[in-house]
Amino acid sequence: MNCLSLGLLLHLLEFTDSAFPVGAFSFSNGVETAAETGEVKDAESLREYARDIVRRTATTDCVAAVCAMRACRAGDYEAVAEADESLWLAKLNTEARQMSVRMGRKTAELAERILSDSEAWHSSGSRWLADVVSERVRGTHAVTMGILFAACGLSERELFASLFYGSLNTVLSAALRCVRVSHYDTQRILFDLSGEADALFAGVSEMELADMNSFAPQADILASLHEKGSRRMFMN
Repeated sequence: MNCLSLGLLLHLLEFTDSAFPVGAFSFSNGVETAAETGEVKDAESLREYARDIVRRTATTDCVAAVCAMRACRAGDYEAVAEADESLWLAKLNTEARQMSVRMGRKTAELAERILSDSEAWHSSGSRWLADVVSERVRGTHAVTMGILFAACGLSERELFASLFYGSLNTVLSAALRCVRVSHYDTQRILFDLSGEADALFAGVSEMELADMNSFAPQADILASLHEKGSRRMFMN
């Protein structure tokens, strides 16, 4: 089993913490509209919805992030940009794209400050931030995380874990505000679905950009309803 140093473990916890200030709290991954339409109404339906969301995260964001990390370590900046564009195209609704690029830019800005003395970050991350600001790249969150984790010496496995947890936690945190569930329910769902991460990572680690897939029609329909809705607490 991988044994992280305490320093790397704390870096992982920092970047995965829901309090990491990149704006994740303002998005719900569609659960708000799912609750409004009755698709998610209790702990069991929330569990199934959350499972669908994290599986889609695994086969899109996580694949792009891992590919970007590998390209970053190989010094292939163009392949990093390709992963970014591929992920943007894999996101089919406007708010998902907005969520990704807003969080991506904020993550790059934070990394530039946090890793100001890091040669590993400046070798690609500083260029990445400049390209995000000038809109030469999309700057998706998952790809930015791939660059950040590579600069910090974290592994593909830890990168996957961070994105998996972040996606799941976004759904469950939002559900506490709009679904009839308790903290006990959401923590049980988090605990149980986390047990599926190893199998998902095993699949993701073998995938290339061309293998990305985001087939979740229910979530995309809910996203289209949310975009034109008049009542909202979250972005989708």
